[in-house]
This record gives sequence, C-alpha cells and structure tokens, in this order.
Amino acid sequence: MAKALELRNITKRYPLVLANDRISLDVGWGEVLAIVGENGAGKSTLMKIVYGLVKPDQGEIIVEGVPVHVTSPRDAIAKGIGMVHQHFMLVEPFTVLENVILGSEPGSPAQIDLARARTEVEALNKELGFNLDLDAKIEDLAVGLQQRVEILKAIYRKARILILDEPTAVLTPQEAEELFEFLRKFVQQGNAAIFISHKLAEVIRVSDRTTVIRDGKVVGTVNTKDTSVEELARMMVGREVILTVQKTPKTPGEVMLEVEGLVAQSHNPKHSLKGISFQVRAGEVVGIAGVEGNGQTELVEALTGLRPYLGKVRYGGQELPQKARAVREWGLSHIPEDRNQRGLVLDFSTRENCILGDHYRKPYTIMGFLEADNIEQHARMVVENFDVRPRSTELAGRRYSGGNAQKIIVGRELSRDPRVLIAAQPTRGVDIGAIEFIHEQIIAARDRGLAVLLVSADLNEVRSLSDRILVMFEGRIMGELKAEEATEERLGLLMAGIRA
Repeated sequence: MAKALELRNITKRYPLVLANDRISLDVGWGEVLAIVGENGAGKSTLMKIVYGLVKPDQGEIIVEGVPVHVTSPRDAIAKGIGMVHQHFMLVEPFTVLENVILGSEPGSPAQIDLARARTEVEALNKELGFNLDLDAKIEDLAVGLQQRVEILKAIYRKARILILDEPTAVLTPQEAEELFEFLRKFVQQGNAAIFISHKLAEVIRVSDRTTVIRDGKVVGTVNTKDTSVEELARMMVGREVILTVQKTPKTPGEVMLEVEGLVAQSHNPKHSLKGISFQVRAGEVVGIAGVEGNGQTELVEALTGLRPYLGKVRYGGQELPQKARAVREWGLSHIPEDRNQRGLVLDFSTRENCILGDHYRKPYTIMGFLEADNIEQHARMVVENFDVRPRSTELAGRRYSGGNAQKIIVGRELSRDPRVLIAAQPTRGVDIGAIEFIHEQIIAARDRGLAVLLVSADLNEVRSLSDRILVMFEGRIMGELKAEEATEERLGLLMAGIRA
C-alpha cells in the first residue's frame, strides 16, 4: 500500500541559509509521524513547502504514490492535506460556522447554502466530539476551542493528512490530552498526521515514529516506542543534554517585590489585570503559569514601568514612580518576552546591545561621552561568560541565532547585579542547548539571593524552575501552589479557571 505522504530530496535555499538540505521522509496511513528539531532546523519551512506556502528549489512531494505539484494551500487541500498553524488562521469577529466554511462555502457565489453548511458542520462537530457552539464568535472562545475550530475547518475540507505545528503551545494539560485522543482516533480511522513539537515528552506519548532534523538535514528516523526523551535530545543537539534542572532547596529572605491590588487595562478585557496581589522574596523563583493571553504580558509591563496601573507595587519596600528608568535604576532586570521587539536593537552591535538601558550611566558614559573601552570590556565579559557565539562584539543583533541573541539579553540583565529579575518567556524560540544554559543561569541568580519572577507558557519550565507557582486566568490569580504540589492536573484546572 502506498504511503500517505512522501518527501524526496526536498531542498530550499535562502540567502546565507540552506533551510532544507535534501530532506526525505514519509508518513503512512494510520500513523502519527513526529518531526522534531531545534529552532531553525528547517521543520517549519518543510511543512510550508508541503502545504504550498513555500516553493522548494528541488525535490518531490508524493501523495498516495503519485507525484504532485503543490503551489498553494488550495492545491494542498485538494490533495487532502490540511494544516493547523501554531498561530491560528481564524477571523475573530466571525462565528465558528463562518470560519469553518470560509473559502469552501456550499451553494453558489450568489447564494451560499447556509442551511446545508450548518447541517454538514454540525454533523462533523458531533462526530469529532468537539461540542463547539457554531454561532459563537471566535473572539469569545478560549484558545483550546479555537484550535478545535482550526481542526474542524481542515477536516471539513476533507483533509486526510493533517499537519499540526506546535499544537500544544497554548493548551492546558487537559486540552492537550483531548488533542492527543483526537489524533489517536483520527489515525485509527485510516488517516495520517504529522506532529511538530519541541515538547519531547509529548512526542513520546503521541507518535508512532519520530524524524529528527538538525541544520536542515534528517539526522534519523526512529520508532518512538524504542527511543527516549534523552536520546531524541541528543540527536537534535549532537551531544548529551541535561534535561533536569539541578537545584537545591533554599530558604527565601526578605520581600523584594510586593504587588497589592494591581489593576491595569488592556485592549481586551480578558487580558486586563483585576486586583493582582503577591510577593516575591530574595532567593526564590516564583513562577506565573497560565495559557497565554490571560494578563501575563500586562502584568510584566506594569511591573517594569511600561504600562500604567492602579494599586501598589513595592520594590524592597519602596514604591517607585511608574517609569521604566526608575524601576531599572532601583535594581530590577527584565528579560522581555519578545527579544526582537523589546530585548535588542537588531541593527546595533553586540557591544551596543550589551549596555542598553544603562548606556547613559557610568562606566559607559562619563560627562556625556560614551566610553568605548569600558563598553568593549563589558561586552567581551558578557560574550565570554554567557557563551555567546560567535565570540564577537561587533556583530549586529539580527545576525545571531535565537539562542545566542537570548544569551546576550540574559547576560546583559544578570551582569547588572540586580536585586529582582523578571524573566518573561526566557527560553521561547531557543534551542535545547541554550535552554539548558539559561535555566542554569536563572537558578544561579536565585542562589545568589535574587528574587526571580518567572513568566512562562511552558508548564514544564515553570514546574522545573519555580519554588512557588501562581496561576493566572483572565487577569486574576486563580491560586498558588508549592512546586512539589503542582501536578499537571491541578495546574491545568487552575489554568482553565477552575479553583477546585
């Protein structure tokens, strides 16, 4: 029997980058194939080629034994290929029904047959067990339900080969488990699925085979039941990786960050902060868990002086002006969630990026003049101590990989000798080796007596690094757990807004 999908010698070149280098792989009917690799390994480019969003320079795409030309998503859909993107492709003011049929409306261009569409989509909704309200607007749905809409949309278009790109990045553990159950049923019905994820434990649970890509090439394909998280990590990086965060219990000291009744507005009422209160002590990591879009960004912006608020925020007992410079001068360092927008000036050199936020102060500026030697010396220290590669102080920020760009930011913020560190999504878009290093630096900072507030959408990261965990839902703190009490089930319920 022919494979559901085969890729033969797929190659895609960009200026200065060979994204895909003669990649060959296949997925059979009734199978979940996982594709893993570090950021920049070429996974997303490969899937965009399969879905017709990117044109390959060479190679073949074969569906059910027949070579096909896929030059657009419409071609892919016609061949039975559907894709659920990491960032959903939904029209938020539209209803579920309108989104599902958009571009594939039954009837004529002059008269859409909405009654027929509703009958067909409702039957599919029931068959899949999604229980979606077809008349609900996308903007009113939780992200887990929005993902179901994306899947429903793909299957409504008769997709038998389903590609899921980082599908659990915005899901609670319970929602992720429901997705896994759907995938198992989907392939048991004779379909095929490609599962792209950086969460190796999930790959082990859900896939039949796993293909590892490194630097644009296939390193190997293994039967998932015969491998382990450690082996997959080694194949991805090319060396042994310590996946468990090493930390010893610590006794927290004085309160360094105190938040009382914090209220802050956002363009979306669900993101607005509604009376947040908590404390972070010296020598501890307090993690903020929650599905993205529940006020975490607004919280970080308020605490770092980037968003106005009502309520009280005290740093070391002091209530400072709501200005980023005042907060920073007191002793707060901030690893922002978007390194390109907030962490680096991409056209600045390494040495310039290493002094951002302190560029006007001694020893980098004296009597209004930049001190080139002091700036160079500081940049060299950051590059060496934080293992930034290449070892250059002249390279522009945009020329670094995600992991090395993040190391510059982490190095800059920690080398300021701060008293409080706010780390927002500190390892987003970062490869496994850099994750290992950044986690070590955060724990080392905590052990030196810093008060660390960690905000992360990666539940494993929060559980591994934190001493206490707070869970946010729609701008409120739903509960607090000690790290040893924070099971996936308890956290997942709080992340869904369920206290008990």
